[in-house]
Amino acid sequence: MAEMDWANADPNEPGHRTVDLQIDQPHPARVYDYLLGGKDNFAADRAAAEAGMRVNPNSRIPPRENRAFLGRAVRYLAGETGISQFLDIGTGIPTSPNVHEIAQAIEPRARIVYVDNDPIVLTQARALLTTGPEGRTAYIDADLRDIDAILGSADLQRTLDLGQPVGLLLIAVLHFIPDEDDPWALAARLLEALPSGSYLALSHLTGDFDPAAWAGVVEVYRRSGVTMRVRPKPDIERFFAGLDLIDPGVVSLPQWRPDPSDVGSPPSDAAVSVYGGVARKP
Repeated sequence: MAEMDWANADPNEPGHRTVDLQIDQPHPARVYDYLLGGKDNFAADRAAAEAGMRVNPNSRIPPRENRAFLGRAVRYLAGETGISQFLDIGTGIPTSPNVHEIAQAIEPRARIVYVDNDPIVLTQARALLTTGPEGRTAYIDADLRDIDAILGSADLQRTLDLGQPVGLLLIAVLHFIPDEDDPWALAARLLEALPSGSYLALSHLTGDFDPAAWAGVVEVYRRSGVTMRVRPKPDIERFFAGLDLIDPGVVSLPQWRPDPSDVGSPPSDAAVSVYGGVARKP
């Protein structure tokens, strides 16, 4: 894969490029990793996360619930709808089980394309590409706002068949896109490129349940140079316009098809503060 070769190449080889990890500024993927208890983060990421937790002590709960929602959504798509190829945009630091591990446990031939723009994710792309012999995975280094780069990637075209249904995963990424970049149009352009029978699985932060806490988190991120937009439910439902929502619709994450094996009470809506849903393209 062309995108990975330079990241993992011998520095003495001709044409080797050095990855700038930009460790002096926080990146959403690395902050998310820290909140999940991961180790692939730097001082700036930890400082932003800790500052966020001071204004909202529940800040570790949304990433955890996002991971659980992602797993349930992928299992639903691979196991109940027959989706065998996925486009995961804003994938973040590799955290097992990754999408391909979940999907290929159900359908070994499943194919997955991961997209992210964090340099540290790029350096770990080989971990993402560890796949079963029957399936395929690829990684694209691109920003969600550059739809042409994503859809025009040779790796995407080699890995996915866009003539067949695709599961588009936009998990906890669109709240980092400001209104002026029109995240609704970005999602619509991606869906436009996918055939009928494709699905969108999406989650998005909201301030509906605890506006003061999330206003504080947004301000912390703003001072750190990270744009965040927590949006009300009607704005999040707009991402599903023209699609057929799967029951139970757009809901707080723990309410979306919880596993029967889950024990104990789920966290409150205010603690989670993330809506999610899955919908089919007619």
